[in-house]
Amino acid sequence: MSEGKETVKLKGSLVLLKGYIPEVGEIAPDFTYVQADMNEKSLYDLEGLNKIILSMPSVDTGICAMETKKFNEAVGKLDNVVCLAITKDLPFALKRFCGAEGIENVKAVSDFRYGDFSTEYNLEMVNSPLKNLLARAVFVLDKENKIHYVELVEDITYEPDYDKALAALAKLN
Repeated sequence: MSEGKETVKLKGSLVLLKGYIPEVGEIAPDFTYVQADMNEKSLYDLEGLNKIILSMPSVDTGICAMETKKFNEAVGKLDNVVCLAITKDLPFALKRFCGAEGIENVKAVSDFRYGDFSTEYNLEMVNSPLKNLLARAVFVLDKENKIHYVELVEDITYEPDYDKALAALAKLN
């Protein structure tokens, strides 16, 4: 594996990421994403809200679907929080998934058009059967987009640590 880049695993096999991901204490890089209605927004459009950013390969996988549902339930009980679940899935697939699963509190968004999130956060997998998709990670940001929590999930077939992410978010309120 190449030096100077993050790695995760896929069912135990090493997977190389594009580079290093942003760290706690940094200001989260801005990125443009496409919503389910095909309109674009950027992270910085959400200023004034605390944020959870979920990076995942595809909502069409069991772990990603479960993660989205669990965060949907958790953030539905909170005020002044927005949760973005970002994948490279097409907006049509995200809209279908959210409608079918009753996802109302998580905004499932796509990085398919510009790849800004992939570029700025270095979470794109560069090898493995899931090459070019996003690795599983969770970021918690305050209202000014400062990063307070990061979890790069060790194996993308594992769920993130929901309790730690939500505890980090609770400290911001």
